[in-house]
Amino acid sequence: MRSISQEFKVPFTYSVFFTEGVFNKENTLLADIVKQKKSGAAPAKVFYVLDEGVAKAHPGLAFQIASYSAHHADSMTALAAPLIIPGGEEAKNDPALLNRVLEAINQLGVCRHSYLLAIGGGAVLDMVGFAAATAHRGIRHIRIPTTVLSQNDSGVGVKNSMNAFGKKNFLGTFAPPYGVINDSRFLLTLEDRDWRSGIAEAVKVALIKDAAFYERIKQDAAKLAAREMEPMQDLIFRCAEMHVEHIGGGDPFEFGSSRPLDFGHWAAHKLEQMTNYRLRHGEAVAIGIALDVTYSKLAGMLSECECNSILNLLCDLGFTIYVPELSQRMDNPAKKLHILQGLQEFREHLGGQLTIMLLQKIGVGVEVHHLDEALLIETVNQLQQWRPARVLAATT
Repeated sequence: MRSISQEFKVPFTYSVFFTEGVFNKENTLLADIVKQKKSGAAPAKVFYVLDEGVAKAHPGLAFQIASYSAHHADSMTALAAPLIIPGGEEAKNDPALLNRVLEAINQLGVCRHSYLLAIGGGAVLDMVGFAAATAHRGIRHIRIPTTVLSQNDSGVGVKNSMNAFGKKNFLGTFAPPYGVINDSRFLLTLEDRDWRSGIAEAVKVALIKDAAFYERIKQDAAKLAAREMEPMQDLIFRCAEMHVEHIGGGDPFEFGSSRPLDFGHWAAHKLEQMTNYRLRHGEAVAIGIALDVTYSKLAGMLSECECNSILNLLCDLGFTIYVPELSQRMDNPAKKLHILQGLQEFREHLGGQLTIMLLQKIGVGVEVHHLDEALLIETVNQLQQWRPARVLAATT
């Protein structure tokens, strides 16, 4: 027998920038980013994909993008008007939308030295990132996230994906972006649900990694619910910082079966499917967090006081912690539209041994490899009956 072995390493470097008014002509951030690796003297070619919801909320954005590109013509040239595509989970569910992006890349001659720039929520960024990672085996990709969830979590990571076969993120790649630009002005036009949704990811990462961050979120809960910008900017920065630190310090491409940043997600992904994506991702994550912290309490890992603190915080932020789908078909777990099926799908997605993050105390997560079905059913029952402490006091 003969064999040849080879080992090599490829360094990945990208930055997450925080700014306001990214397409103001005086703001040179984007132009400076694309200028860093221009090929020759010619300006860098940039193709923009724009979330339809963002385009409607900012009617002059497409014109502003064209004006910005023209103003910085020595650094960049827009290959065409922005391609506007539907946002939300539809962007990841419909292969025709992915094909529209790929067809435009082909027709416009977007190459490996060009930039594919996506502006929108997490679903649009996931889909366009998947197109960027697969066309020509990789095009430089710049993300401009426009929601809280994408600015503090999904948009700053290294994952790209499409949904398929009724499963969340079944198709996807690990491909770091060339850069990420968080512009806080895009947050001003968000619906309340989208403003709130991204806070769930901050609560998640605080619970498993940083008790002090959790206390800060708790102190700022009323301000966050009232849409005050300064505490939201602080929350986004710290949450994004922790996500980037995690990516750089462990298993960024998830070769193992441990995925601590998916605390609360095994149920969340299934709930999104079960509600036909009526639930926003962050809303489903909030319910998943409530489920896992209550299970942690019932399993004797987490104190009742800390469990109630977390559930109260989620409610203070405006989240619902129970939906009827949690109890759907509890009498027949063999049915696929059942929350417990999410455990099997989560294990399949990761591969290897089932690994779930639970909570030992606020700021300290612990991994387990089995969840007791009877205890999970009791967890759902408790969530259905749970009421915030202040509500109980008012009714007694």
